[in-house]
Amino acid sequence: MEVFGGFIIGLLGSFHCIGMCGPIVLALPIDYVSRTELIVGRWMYNLGRVVTYTLLGIILGALGQKVIVIGAQQYASVAFGVIILFSVFLPSEIKNYFNKIFFIRWLNDFVKISFSKLVGAAKISNLFIFGIVNGLLPCGFVYVGLAAAISLGNVFSSAIFMAFFGLGTVPIMFATSLFGGFINAELRTKINKLLPALTVLLAILFILRGLNLGIPMLSPKMDKFSQVSCCSK
Repeated sequence: MEVFGGFIIGLLGSFHCIGMCGPIVLALPIDYVSRTELIVGRWMYNLGRVVTYTLLGIILGALGQKVIVIGAQQYASVAFGVIILFSVFLPSEIKNYFNKIFFIRWLNDFVKISFSKLVGAAKISNLFIFGIVNGLLPCGFVYVGLAAAISLGNVFSSAIFMAFFGLGTVPIMFATSLFGGFINAELRTKINKLLPALTVLLAILFILRGLNLGIPMLSPKMDKFSQVSCCSK
């Protein structure tokens, strides 16, 4: 379930991320000797993003384990579900306000400065670092993925979840880096209209999981002091 859920969220989120990260991807250096070097460079960029997401999964998984210790995993799952659900219906003015929070502004500035230093260099190793930095870019769907990761309450499960979240973003982002805007604006608009509904579905799954209903895979029974992953039966 961690693998499937992480990959699907990443894949769906990548359509949304084209709007934010598309210009960044298209700005990647392309002055390589061969087509093979170009492809390898793009893979290294995407691998860097996957590494960042996996590391974030480890950090959030460790935090989630602390939640398990105090016997609050199911409450955390419900809380994250409610937060995700609430975020879907927030007015855009309020969502834009969060972008002005100091940490978010600092992170955006850090990413922009790092990009400006790396974008002029065509070394494949630099593209790997480029991807690592890109993984830190504030993004709503990454936050959804991290909320899922922390609710798993297990470092390994959270790391796997976020690794496959990153892998789910690779097909679209890799194709964009090679072929440019192969997904036209009309298709992106249609997909973006579906994303809120899919996000609501994900939030409901979080809430059901935390309600401890004893339904295999969907809402497994959790003992207060035991660790249960989302793939428990």
